[in-house]
Amino acid sequence: MSYKTIANTKTTNKTARRKVLTLSFFGLLAVAMASSPLVYADHFQDQINELNQQTSVKQDGLNSLGAQAASYQDAIAKAQAQISALQAQIQANEAQKADTIKKIADAQADLDHKKQLLSDVLKKMYVTGGMSSLEMLATSKDLNDFVDQEQYNNKIQSQVQTTLAQIREVQAQLDVQKTNLERMIADQQDMRVKVAAQQAEQNRLLSLNEAQQNELNGQIKANNDKVSDLRKQQAMENARLSGGKIPAGVPGGGGYPGVWAFAPMDTIVDSWGMYNRECVSWTAYKVAVSGRYMPYWGGYGNANQWDDNARSSGIPVDGNPRSGDVAVSNSGTYGHVMYVEDVASDGSIFVSDYNQQYDGLYRAYWVSASTVSSRGLVFIHF
Repeated sequence: MSYKTIANTKTTNKTARRKVLTLSFFGLLAVAMASSPLVYADHFQDQINELNQQTSVKQDGLNSLGAQAASYQDAIAKAQAQISALQAQIQANEAQKADTIKKIADAQADLDHKKQLLSDVLKKMYVTGGMSSLEMLATSKDLNDFVDQEQYNNKIQSQVQTTLAQIREVQAQLDVQKTNLERMIADQQDMRVKVAAQQAEQNRLLSLNEAQQNELNGQIKANNDKVSDLRKQQAMENARLSGGKIPAGVPGGGGYPGVWAFAPMDTIVDSWGMYNRECVSWTAYKVAVSGRYMPYWGGYGNANQWDDNARSSGIPVDGNPRSGDVAVSNSGTYGHVMYVEDVASDGSIFVSDYNQQYDGLYRAYWVSASTVSSRGLVFIHF
């Protein structure tokens, strides 16, 4: 007998009660989704939670290291810019120093030349200085010649002495400039060494940071691999319920509300605290739309704890399947729940579920009587 036939034989009172509860279900849906805390269903398993918590902590650490690495890289780039600027300044000052040294050499050559001129003048003046004024006057053509010669000698001597003083002043200035440039170059070279040391330290810290990031990435990958492996193992356990023949999954099948069915898996909490497209959300929905009371079991464990939850709530649980029951498999890490659509005379059951293969899809298939027995399925009679 099909589940639909059974549903048609419900009493008038139960039909009315189902209608009221069904209307209540959809009326309270928005309120429940808005007020219910975010809790897991299948994902409340200890191992998954622990691994996910570890991964979350490691990811936070990785994000922190990433920000830290960015600051190191920024400091390294700034240090490199400072080193480049210092190098350019050093080169400019070295060029200026070379130009100053050349100017000092030119000034010295000019000074030597002027000294030679002064020497010549002095020699000439010495020769003429040995004459008496009477003798100079006697040898001159006239008085004007005597006066011109005297004035010329005095003028030349004064000009040469003035030039010597100017050259010495320029030399002194150039020497000061050269000394200042040398000190500046030395300071800049010292600063370049210090900045290079700071840059080397930032590079060292960045290298350590990258090593830590690599280690955390490895740990996160290992955790994700463990989670994936656990889910694969559970999917294999679930596949045994259908005799190892995995039926094709149907997106949004079975009449599951589209607001849950077509949203990304585990992004919406249903009216009973279960994440959407999980096996527990599907069976909770099926119980509720059949007109029966579905307790708020969000946060009370994963699928393999539903039979314990039912017993705690005073709901009958045994090994005898009936249409409309929730079948519970306690195999694997998380277990699995299915909705019993029909029971055949040989004890096999036709079930529907979501997420049998951890893909969030709907499936419907027969579970043989031998599998019901060998897998130790129990049935909750809501």
